Amino acid sequence: QVQLVESGGGSVRPGSSLTLSCAASRRTFTRYMGWFRQAPGKEREFVAAINGGGGSTPYADSVKGRFTISRDNAKNTMYLQMNDLKPEDTAVYYCASGFGIYFPEDYDDWGQGTQVTVSS
Repeated sequence: QVQLVESGGGSVRPGSSLTLSCAASRRTFTRYMGWFRQAPGKEREFVAAINGGGGSTPYADSVKGRFTISRDNAKNTMYLQMNDLKPEDTAVYYCASGFGIYFPEDYDDWGQGTQVTVSS
Protein backbone atom coordinates (compact mmCIF):
# COMPACT_ATOMS: atom_id res chain seq x y z
CA GLN A 1 0.00 0.00 0.00
CA VAL A 2 1.14 3.53 -0.81
CA GLN A 3 0.26 6.58 1.26
CA LEU A 4 -0.44 9.64 -0.88
CA VAL A 5 -0.64 13.25 0.30
CA GLU A 6 -1.88 16.05 -1.92
CA SER A 7 -1.06 19.73 -1.46
CA GLY A 8 -1.30 22.99 -3.35
CA GLY A 9 -5.02 23.56 -3.57
CA GLY A 10 -6.61 26.93 -2.93
CA SER A 11 -9.06 29.59 -4.02
CA VAL A 12 -8.21 31.53 -7.16
CA ARG A 13 -9.83 33.71 -9.78
CA PRO A 14 -10.66 32.51 -13.30
CA GLY A 15 -7.61 32.55 -15.54
CA SER A 16 -5.22 31.87 -12.67
CA SER A 17 -2.80 29.00 -12.25
CA LEU A 18 -2.18 26.46 -9.49
CA THR A 19 0.18 23.55 -9.11
CA LEU A 20 -0.91 20.52 -7.14
CA SER A 21 1.58 18.06 -5.67
CA CYS A 22 1.14 14.47 -4.61
CA ALA A 23 3.82 12.96 -2.40
CA ALA A 24 4.00 9.16 -2.19
CA SER A 25 5.35 7.21 0.77
CA ARG A 26 7.42 4.95 -1.44
CA ARG A 27 8.47 4.41 -5.04
CA THR A 28 5.64 4.10 -7.52
CA PHE A 29 7.54 4.11 -10.81
CA THR A 30 6.07 0.75 -11.81
CA ARG A 31 2.54 2.12 -11.56
CA TYR A 32 0.37 4.69 -13.19
CA MET A 33 -0.43 7.69 -11.07
CA GLY A 34 -3.48 9.76 -11.74
CA TRP A 35 -5.44 12.86 -10.81
CA PHE A 36 -9.19 12.73 -10.37
CA ARG A 37 -11.62 15.40 -9.20
CA GLN A 38 -15.03 15.45 -7.64
CA ALA A 39 -17.38 18.41 -7.58
CA PRO A 40 -20.34 18.58 -5.16
CA GLY A 41 -23.15 16.33 -6.31
CA LYS A 42 -21.08 14.79 -9.10
CA GLU A 43 -19.18 11.58 -9.55
CA ARG A 44 -15.43 11.41 -9.34
CA GLU A 45 -13.97 12.04 -12.78
CA PHE A 46 -10.66 11.40 -14.46
CA VAL A 47 -8.40 14.41 -15.02
CA ALA A 48 -4.99 13.07 -16.08
CA ALA A 49 -2.62 10.16 -15.58
CA ILE A 50 1.05 9.41 -16.08
CA ASN A 51 2.91 6.15 -16.40
CA GLY A 52 6.06 5.25 -14.53
CA GLY A 53 8.47 6.63 -17.10
CA GLY A 54 6.41 9.72 -17.86
CA GLY A 55 6.04 8.89 -21.53
CA SER A 56 2.29 8.31 -21.42
CA THR A 57 0.14 11.21 -20.19
CA PRO A 58 -3.53 10.94 -21.13
CA TYR A 59 -5.81 13.86 -20.24
CA ALA A 60 -9.52 14.45 -20.01
CA ASP A 61 -10.76 16.55 -22.93
CA SER A 62 -11.95 19.23 -20.52
CA VAL A 63 -8.41 19.98 -19.32
CA LYS A 64 -6.33 19.17 -22.38
CA GLY A 65 -4.09 22.09 -23.29
CA ARG A 66 -4.54 23.75 -19.88
CA PHE A 67 -3.27 21.14 -17.40
CA THR A 68 0.09 19.37 -17.41
CA ILE A 69 0.86 16.25 -15.39
CA SER A 70 4.40 15.29 -14.47
CA ARG A 71 6.27 13.18 -11.97
CA ASP A 72 9.66 13.18 -10.29
CA ASN A 73 10.44 9.58 -9.39
CA ALA A 74 13.53 10.61 -7.43
CA LYS A 75 11.23 12.55 -5.09
CA ASN A 76 8.30 10.10 -5.28
CA THR A 77 6.15 13.08 -6.23
CA MET A 78 3.61 13.79 -8.94
CA TYR A 79 2.44 17.24 -10.03
CA LEU A 80 -0.50 18.81 -11.82
CA GLN A 81 0.18 22.22 -13.30
CA MET A 82 -3.20 23.89 -13.90
CA ASN A 83 -3.35 26.98 -16.09
CA ASP A 84 -6.25 29.15 -17.23
CA LEU A 85 -8.47 27.82 -14.47
CA LYS A 86 -12.22 28.03 -14.98
CA PRO A 87 -15.10 27.94 -12.48
CA GLU A 88 -16.00 24.47 -13.76
CA ASP A 89 -12.60 23.25 -12.51
CA THR A 90 -13.83 23.75 -8.94
CA ALA A 91 -13.65 20.41 -7.15
CA VAL A 92 -11.75 18.32 -4.65
CA TYR A 93 -8.72 16.94 -6.46
CA TYR A 94 -7.43 13.49 -5.57
CA CYS A 95 -4.25 11.74 -6.56
CA ALA A 96 -4.18 7.98 -6.92
CA SER A 97 -1.81 5.14 -7.68
CA GLY A 98 -2.68 1.98 -9.55
CA PHE A 99 -2.39 -0.04 -12.72
CA GLY A 100 -5.12 1.51 -14.81
CA ILE A 101 -5.71 4.89 -16.37
CA TYR A 102 -9.24 6.26 -16.72
CA PHE A 103 -11.45 4.71 -14.04
CA PRO A 104 -11.35 5.12 -10.25
CA GLU A 105 -11.67 1.36 -9.80
CA ASP A 106 -8.32 0.96 -11.59
CA TYR A 107 -6.57 2.64 -8.67
CA ASP A 108 -6.10 1.14 -5.24
CA ASP A 109 -4.34 3.89 -3.30
CA TRP A 110 -5.81 7.39 -2.84
CA GLY A 111 -4.89 10.62 -1.18
CA GLN A 112 -7.22 12.59 1.06
CA GLY A 113 -7.91 15.28 -1.54
CA THR A 114 -7.21 18.99 -1.85
CA GLN A 115 -9.83 21.64 -2.60
CA VAL A 116 -9.55 23.85 -5.66
CA THR A 117 -12.04 26.69 -5.92
CA VAL A 118 -12.17 28.96 -8.95
CA SER A 119 -14.43 31.95 -8.51
CA SER A 120 -14.57 35.62 -9.35
